[in-house]
Amino acid sequence: MSSTDSTANTVPARAGAVSPHRVSPHRVFAAVDIGASSGRVMLGRVSGTEGASLETVHRFPNGVVELDGGLRWDFDALFTEVLAGLAAAAAIAASNGEHITSIGIDTWAVDYGLVNDDGDLTSAPYSYRDERSRATVERVHAAIPPEKLYATTGLQYLQFNTVYQLAAEPSLDGVQALLIPDLIAFLLTGERRTEATNASTTGLFDAVAGEWATEFLDALGFPRNTFPPIIQPGETVGTLLPAILERTGLPADTTVVAVGSHDTASAVAAVPVQSSGPQSSGPESSGAAGPEAFAYISSGTWSLVGVELLHPVLTEASRKANFTNERGVDGTIRYLRNVGGLWLLSECQRSWAAAGFSQSLTALLDAATALPAGGPQINADDPVFTAPDNMPERIRAAVRNTGAVLADRPAAVVRCIMDSLAAGYARTLADAQRLAGRNVDVVHIVGGGSQNRLLCQLTADATGKPVVAGPVEATALGNVLVQARAAGVVDGGLPELRELVAAGTQLECYEPAGALQSSRS
Repeated sequence: MSSTDSTANTVPARAGAVSPHRVSPHRVFAAVDIGASSGRVMLGRVSGTEGASLETVHRFPNGVVELDGGLRWDFDALFTEVLAGLAAAAAIAASNGEHITSIGIDTWAVDYGLVNDDGDLTSAPYSYRDERSRATVERVHAAIPPEKLYATTGLQYLQFNTVYQLAAEPSLDGVQALLIPDLIAFLLTGERRTEATNASTTGLFDAVAGEWATEFLDALGFPRNTFPPIIQPGETVGTLLPAILERTGLPADTTVVAVGSHDTASAVAAVPVQSSGPQSSGPESSGAAGPEAFAYISSGTWSLVGVELLHPVLTEASRKANFTNERGVDGTIRYLRNVGGLWLLSECQRSWAAAGFSQSLTALLDAATALPAGGPQINADDPVFTAPDNMPERIRAAVRNTGAVLADRPAAVVRCIMDSLAAGYARTLADAQRLAGRNVDVVHIVGGGSQNRLLCQLTADATGKPVVAGPVEATALGNVLVQARAAGVVDGGLPELRELVAAGTQLECYEPAGALQSSRS
């Protein structure tokens, strides 16, 4: 089977479809969307009658660097790129006679910068890929037992969660921790806030109360003002500082609006749920925020695999299964587990390129698709794959540890990654349904992985459920639509925002192997 021989059906974009929830004319918004390996600034145009469109105006690389004895983010370079992107957005909008209403910022989670009382960043922020927090886990758990930590925060255990990183700091006196999107917003506006969806990834956020877990701050000896106050998606952070206006050329009334600043929260907000979809048949069907009983996979560097609920699942069984309860837009719960992602593939490509092997991703995936099913697999979310470098050999070593052998050919390694990711998705979705007490009928894959036809088909086969792939730009769409709703361009809740996405997106549907093809329309 080639990469094009799948049971995929194209669902055309329903251009021109009009929703009664689209209430105002065309407005323009800027989305700053940064991942662990790259970032971009996009212009989003949202109309009361034509839906949303995106235009990329600036792309830039991102990555960790060895600095001051650790793996850190080159934040000065990152912020310079953000300003360059905003300047490009301002220039393009002005050339079209358009006015940028607001800016929304989303990035990865858990990492932060320490800002002192003078508003200065004390050092380059550490990356979650640094190993420093490994040594603090036992100390944190001695102060707050894991069972108690989970019963309050509902957060999946990952050794790089913010709580463990903060425990590695020599001192938190006289500084505040600003999560990366909040740090960017602070440098743009001078206002210190913590957006709720990212706050929920720290391990210091009360999943039920929606506030900081101050008793945990006290137990760990952290100041109660370690973080700024919490702000919700759709609320205004502030207006741009004069120096930012001068550097970017943006209008003086441009605001920064909080969106789902954890990029997965913005991506899930833009899952194109079908309004005519079936209702959940599980006992917790009222927990679904949309009318379709769906699961989601936000597929990129990491894979975030789960379901959307109205209330957290804080049981001991959920903790032992290492599921997380993170905030979504409109107070929803993203009940999910982090699974290994396309980081494995991109790191392999980097290693092969360094060794002189150059082959396009399309060619690699075609070669992998041609290999027979049933090959060796790895645990794609094993921490051994977190750090960069030598990924092909680490994958082969992991296979050897299972008693199997993986050929040296890149195609074999790629097929192993794809099979392993799909199997991990299936296990995680089965666990999510069992622990949350609800059933799903369709799996939506959004983000970069939605373009990977082999991965989408293998996921349909492994889960036994249809997979709807797209949009690729779900994160930016979710970012822009939350801003548009705050500006009054659209109204309604998540179902209405998702109708806009579904109406303007070309989707691909992959049926499980052996299942009858359907035409989701």
